[in-house]
Amino acid sequence: MHSGSEPETINVVLVDDHAIFRSGLKADLDRNIAVVGEAGSVEEAIERIHELRPEVVLLDVHLPGGRGGGGAEVLRGCSSLLATTRFLALSVSDAAQDVVTVIRSGARGYVTKSISGAEISDAVRRVASGDAVFSPRLAGFVLDAFGSGAVEHVDEELDLLSDRELQVMRLIARGYSYKEVAKELFISVKTVESHVSNVLRKLQLSNRHELTRWAVERKIL
Repeated sequence: MHSGSEPETINVVLVDDHAIFRSGLKADLDRNIAVVGEAGSVEEAIERIHELRPEVVLLDVHLPGGRGGGGAEVLRGCSSLLATTRFLALSVSDAAQDVVTVIRSGARGYVTKSISGAEISDAVRRVASGDAVFSPRLAGFVLDAFGSGAVEHVDEELDLLSDRELQVMRLIARGYSYKEVAKELFISVKTVESHVSNVLRKLQLSNRHELTRWAVERKIL
């Protein structure tokens, strides 16, 4: 953002299955936050986000379609974009399980729909700049969930991987072929092979089957 001048416009895709809520939220957002696309289901959201590549996605946690995974399924379907597109979960639910599930899937924050348009606008700006944002009561859930020794161990292992290696690992673990990963991430097959080799070495695994099991056990697909 440029100090002393009009804030830069942030492009947002709004994902919620209630059209009337989307309309109301669009009207309440600050003028420098541009809703460039909308979606009301899991499949539509994944397609629109890949098509538009927004800076931020405002993502409802409970959505129809897909395999019933809601917002977390959208995040998994957009895992290759997580390095450049930030996801902010927005829900009526303040249940701990909902919060932890979407954060583990890659969301950068979670706010409840009870907050004002100005507060959501501020949250969008903060997430776009790289911050993690939570409604006050929800931050405790995240600290509790990610404070256990088991999760700390997982985080230590994940910290060994670069952003690109993490993207490749998630796609390989979800059953993508090397060629499909290369196409998804716009890199060569040889580069994919190199990344996979590095991931296996860093995580001390022998093959992609062990990698898939490792990812499934930690719910990071």
